[in-house]
Amino acid sequence: MTKDRVLIFDTTLRDGEQSPGATMTHDEKLEIAELLDDMGVDIIEAGFPIASEGDFRAVHEIAKRSKNSTICGLARANFKDIERCAEAIRPAGSGRIHTFIGTSPLHRAIPNLTMDEMADRIHETVTHARNLCDNVQWSPMDATRTEWDYLCRVIEIAIKAGATTINIPDTVGYTAPMESADLIKRLIETVPGADDVIFATHCHNDLGMATANALAAVAGGARQIECTVNGLGERAGNTALEEVVMALKVRGDIMPFYTNVETTKLMNISRRVSTASGFPVQFNKAIVGKNAFSHESGIHQDGMLKNKETFEIMRPEDVGLAGTSLPLGKHSGRAALRAKLDSLGHSMADNQLNDLFVRFKDLADRKKEVFDDDIIALVTQNETVEDHLKLKSLRVVCGTEGPQTAELTLVVGGEEKSIKSNGDGPVDATFNAIKEIFPHGGRLQLYQVHAVTEGTDAQATVSVRLEEQGRIATGQSADTDTVVASAKAYLNAINRLIVRREKSAPGEDVKEINYKDI
Repeated sequence: MTKDRVLIFDTTLRDGEQSPGATMTHDEKLEIAELLDDMGVDIIEAGFPIASEGDFRAVHEIAKRSKNSTICGLARANFKDIERCAEAIRPAGSGRIHTFIGTSPLHRAIPNLTMDEMADRIHETVTHARNLCDNVQWSPMDATRTEWDYLCRVIEIAIKAGATTINIPDTVGYTAPMESADLIKRLIETVPGADDVIFATHCHNDLGMATANALAAVAGGARQIECTVNGLGERAGNTALEEVVMALKVRGDIMPFYTNVETTKLMNISRRVSTASGFPVQFNKAIVGKNAFSHESGIHQDGMLKNKETFEIMRPEDVGLAGTSLPLGKHSGRAALRAKLDSLGHSMADNQLNDLFVRFKDLADRKKEVFDDDIIALVTQNETVEDHLKLKSLRVVCGTEGPQTAELTLVVGGEEKSIKSNGDGPVDATFNAIKEIFPHGGRLQLYQVHAVTEGTDAQATVSVRLEEQGRIATGQSADTDTVVASAKAYLNAINRLIVRREKSAPGEDVKEINYKDI
C-alpha cells in the first residue's frame, strides 16, 4: 500500500445498525454489503458475530459473497467472541478480526480490571486472534480519554501480540481536529513497532467534528478511516463515508491522499441505506442531501447559469447524480424507464423492471410528471422487511364533520382481517385500526411527512418510529395518498419491530462490555 492511499473501513452494518431503530434485515445487509464491495470500500465490518445468530449468519454470508473487500467482524476481548468471529469470516477471500477493550479509566471500571490485568488480557486475546487470522485489528475503546502512558503501553502490547491495524477510537466524540492529528502523530513517533502497522481513526460526531477529526488524523499519519454511509451510528453518528471520500478527492491540493472508492456510486448507496435503515437523509446533508446541489438564491442561480464553478466545488455527476433531471410521463416506455434507472445507479432484472413499470404507470396516471426522486421512491418503497403484515385495502372518511373513520383490511401471516375504526383524523383512525387487528406495545415516537417532489400531486414520504420495551424501529413509505403512505410506513415499522424481537436474544454475556459506542 502506498503512503498516500487511505483505506476506507465501512461499519454501516455494525456501528451504523446500532442506531436506535436502524435494524436491517438479512437481505438488506447482503445487498448493502454488495454495493459497498462493488464501489471499492476496502474493509466492510459486517457485524458482531456473537451478538446474535442473525448477526453471525449475515457476517458469514457476506464473507462468502465478497469479491473485493476484506470482511471484518467485531469481537470483545475474550476467546469466545474471537473464535465466533473467526468462524463467521472464514469463507472470506480476505478476512479480519477486530477485537477491542475499553482502556480509559471509565471503561476499565466496567470489567473491574487493573491496568496490569487489562494489559495481560490484551496480550492474550490479540495473540489468540492472530493465531486464528493473519489480519487482526485492535482498538483501545475511548482512546482519546485514556492516559497517554497507558495508551502507548497497551498499543505496544497489541502490536507485539500480532495486531496489524491499530484503531484509535474517539468513542464519545470528545476530541478536536488538532488533538486528533497530534495524537496519531505522537503515537507513531513514540510506540515501538508503530511503523510496521496501519493506524486507523474511528470518530463519533457528538460535537459535529467527526469528519474533521478523521481527516486531521490522516494528516497525522492514519491511513485508515472508519466511517458509515450517511454518518449513521450511535447517538449523533459516525464519520460519514461520503464526506471524507469527497473531501480527499476535492481538496487534494492540501490533503494529498486518495481512496479507491468509486464516488459516482455514493448517491445510490446513500439512498439504499436510508431506505433500509428507515433514517431519512436531512435535506442539507453534505454531498448526498437533497439540497446539496440545489440553488434557490437569485444571485446563486445567475452565477450557476454563467459558470457552475461559481457555487459548486464538485460536479453532481461525481457523486452519482444526473446533471439534469429529465422527468418521465405516462407515455414513457420500459426502455426510457430502464435508461433512467441506469442513470440513477439502479440495475434491475426484467421481472423486477416489469413490476416497477406497472407501479410507474400507475403513478404517472396520477401525476403530471414523474421526477427522478419519484422513481427512487418507487424503487425503494417496497424494498422493506419481510412483511408479516401487509396492507390489502384502506378507505377513510375525513373532514370537518366527524367521526373520522378508517375501514382497513390487512393480510396478517397470510390471513385477511378487516375492521372499521374511529380516530382523531384519518391517520389516527388508520393507526387505531391497525392496532386493533394486530395489538402491540409499540409507542409512536415520530410521525413525519415530506413531499418527494413539488406540487399537490407529489408523492408523500412518511416516516414512523415506534418504541417497544427499549426496542426502536423506523418504517418508511411513499405514495401520492398521504394516508396510504402513513399506513404502509406504520406497518413497515411494526414489521421491523418483529425483526428486532427476534434479534433481542443476544449471545451469552453480550452486555459484559459496552461495545456499542466503539
